[in-house]
Amino acid sequence: MFVFGLAVMFKLLSIQFLQGDKYRALVDKRDIKNVTIPANRGNVYANDGSLLATSIPKYNIAIDAVTSQNKTFEKFIKPLCDSLSGYLGKSSSYYEREIRKARANKNQYYLLVKNINYTDYVRFRNFPLLERGAISGGLIVEQKTKREFPMGSIARRTIGYEHFDDEGNVTRPGIDGAFGLKYLRGTDGLRKKQKIGNGKWKPMTDHNQVEPKDGYDVYTTIDVNIQDIAHHALLKQLELYKAEHGCVVVMEVKTGEIRAISNLGRTSKGTYYEKLNYAVGESHEPGSTFKVMAFMAALEDEVIDTSTVVDTQKGRKRFYGRYVHDSRYGGYGKISAARALEVSSNIGLATIIDKHYSDNPKKFIDRLKEWKLDKPLGVSIIGEGMPDIPEPGGKKWSRNALPSMAYGYNLELTPLQTLAFYNAIANDGELIKPRFLKAVKEFDKEIEVFDKEVIKEKICSDKTLNKVREVLKNIVVRGTGEKLYSKNFSMAGKTGTARTEYWMKDWEENKRYISSFSGYFPVENPKYSCIVVIHKPSTEVGFYGADVSGPVFKRVAQKIYTDTPMVDEIRSLDIKVASVEKEYESFYQAARTYKTIMPNVVGLPAMDALALLENMDVEIKVQLNGNGVVEEQSISENVKLKNNQTVVLKAS
Repeated sequence: MFVFGLAVMFKLLSIQFLQGDKYRALVDKRDIKNVTIPANRGNVYANDGSLLATSIPKYNIAIDAVTSQNKTFEKFIKPLCDSLSGYLGKSSSYYEREIRKARANKNQYYLLVKNINYTDYVRFRNFPLLERGAISGGLIVEQKTKREFPMGSIARRTIGYEHFDDEGNVTRPGIDGAFGLKYLRGTDGLRKKQKIGNGKWKPMTDHNQVEPKDGYDVYTTIDVNIQDIAHHALLKQLELYKAEHGCVVVMEVKTGEIRAISNLGRTSKGTYYEKLNYAVGESHEPGSTFKVMAFMAALEDEVIDTSTVVDTQKGRKRFYGRYVHDSRYGGYGKISAARALEVSSNIGLATIIDKHYSDNPKKFIDRLKEWKLDKPLGVSIIGEGMPDIPEPGGKKWSRNALPSMAYGYNLELTPLQTLAFYNAIANDGELIKPRFLKAVKEFDKEIEVFDKEVIKEKICSDKTLNKVREVLKNIVVRGTGEKLYSKNFSMAGKTGTARTEYWMKDWEENKRYISSFSGYFPVENPKYSCIVVIHKPSTEVGFYGADVSGPVFKRVAQKIYTDTPMVDEIRSLDIKVASVEKEYESFYQAARTYKTIMPNVVGLPAMDALALLENMDVEIKVQLNGNGVVEEQSISENVKLKNNQTVVLKAS
């Protein structure tokens, strides 16, 4: 027994002094852990300071049904279930039955509610039993941060986000994705927690604790009003033409700041949402919008003038064994080069480029390269599409390559790259990089400011610019865009209609087109440039650029022109916009005439219709579904209205 006692004593001393560090480390490993304290992600703001994206804490509330003593549990279970019933809706007996069942099954985690906001979290913490905390009341709180978008689906893809899947793969589209790592994310903190039993952990006081550093706020160039206009104009046209997808971009001419960008794709149910950033990432054959570049190259190289006569024949001409057609049956005959661009003659532009560059195609390609059309713009948004300009000797080059490029085939550009070039035409030849960010701030302190970036100071001579601008203006006045002409405000631009997937066997049975319009407004002193591209509109409804994309451009331009000041100062108080005056007079007459009977508000802006109805001599309730322009009214015109009657308006 004495020897055995000595052995035990030796073992104790050995564990205490010889192996003590080892076992103490094991205890610390089991009972102490490092926990990450997530930093708050920075906010994303619009140009005027409106909130586009922000991080909001969300809470999951659960109860450990086992930890409370029987006396405490029985005292508070009924009042707790009454409170849960008042908040969640089901009967008190239902919650009491479920929680008692969880206690019987020794369930230490029974979820009560998830994804609630801070106000509701505070309310839950004051419920009976839960107010006693984690040990006595069994309260379990899980906090996480959720990214919220106050503007909803509008510009969602451009504003962007950071998404991790179950396997840890990350997707970072848009502004949030482009600047998340550098500015928005912030730096996570680190603290130690100690296990206190029953699966609970408590924070430890630690001098080495690292506090989290919140992310910076990002201020974008987006204008929420212009964004709303662009989004709904595009959506309306996509729905009308049952198109596959489309995009619209509005850029400020002088600064290159993107004021609006909308990208909408169709779901299997026929609805549209921000599916992909088509404007930035989708390269495709531009079609007729590229004719402007070809025309400018010929003007700048002085191989033609606007008055140079081109024979477009009878709308069908053969180039190296392949026929090129014009959209007009019978052709345009002999016309000037300027007129060829105005009517978007494929034969006219193909003839000009082939005649003057076929012996030296490199000269034409070098001109395009000089304009940086072979390089991406280098915008901050991740995933910019690559342009594709073929060269002599390359895989895509053939004798037909040059005439095909003249009318926008056999090459690829993204909508944003095309827009940047048109913007340069409006901006006296200065080619600017499109810009999505104005500044990065920490509260009111500026961390970084983003200024205008010039890609090329002058793309061509003033002589060429003036001639091209005149033609672009005439395209809307008397060319392919004449349906868009308005006396009330001026626009300039080029329509585009390109075949797509024409290499597929079923194209003749199921024809697919890309419709586009690119230009700027107002003509006299360009303030904004804009491009609209719509893919695969239903050919049963229409597919030409002037019919499909042009009206979106016009709607955007018209709303911006009438709703947004084009200059910073007011030159004259007597200047009136005819369309606005007519609209106001109609509204004023209706307001004076209809006091107790239902007016016809179909066609009025929703806000005007609301103002008219809510200021009548009878007290009625107006229910507005949608926004934009009123399409339907539940009560017919000239019906006498009664007090407390409900009028339902359906708007686009």
